Amino acid sequence: MRSVNPVARLLAAAVIACALVLSVDWVSALTALVLELPLIVLLGVRLRPLLVRGAVIAFAAALTALTNLLYGEPRGTVHWHFLLINVSDGSIELAVAMFLRIMAIALPAVVFFADMQPTELADGLGQVLRLPARFVIGALAGLRMVGLLRQDWQYLGYARRARGVADHARLRRFAGQAFALLVFALRRGTKLATAMEARGFGAHRTRTWARPSPFGAAEVALIAAGVGIAAAAIAVSVAAGTWVFIGAR
Repeated sequence: MRSVNPVARLLAAAVIACALVLSVDWVSALTALVLELPLIVLLGVRLRPLLVRGAVIAFAAALTALTNLLYGEPRGTVHWHFLLINVSDGSIELAVAMFLRIMAIALPAVVFFADMQPTELADGLGQVLRLPARFVIGALAGLRMVGLLRQDWQYLGYARRARGVADHARLRRFAGQAFALLVFALRRGTKLATAMEARGFGAHRTRTWARPSPFGAAEVALIAAGVGIAAAAIAVSVAAGTWVFIGAR
């Protein structure tokens, strides 16, 4: 997985997701999910991380499916009714479809992006997709700065506690500390933008990249696999007669 260009992973996951959001049916979602598992195994994803991440996604999908099961549009035979709760054939079908759809969309996205480095993604966006260097590097710098917010928050808490202003009124303390963090982040962002401009980061026409972002046969094969999974999911659903374009129901 680490040897595959992040842009290829992004495109493969996006193709599958776009195909699955076109219809709310369980056949296309199940087909895509069944075809995704061998692909994930072929990419060398370890079993334990896959099971852990899959369990988290399954839990979130189950909560969404439960909501659709209890409060979905009643259609067909109503099996249980209580106040606003209606469990019917239509709500059961919708709950199953939503569970499988979330699994089929989220699982490859989480697996593909689990070990992705922001710098590698930025290199791929700039060199492979030819996105503007100013935008790509600016987004990368901002993303790298987000990781410092937690440390800044901790240091601000230490400083306020040392001055004796953090021992009471927790709500007011939180609001004041949050405002201080916002001011500190704006100042740091302004200094970073000025430093990047001074070093020529805005000269996108003459920009070169320190690290190459190769895009070869493995990347093309991964994108082709994503297109194949999306096409197979739609074809099987249409053949089974369950394809319903979103919004048509």
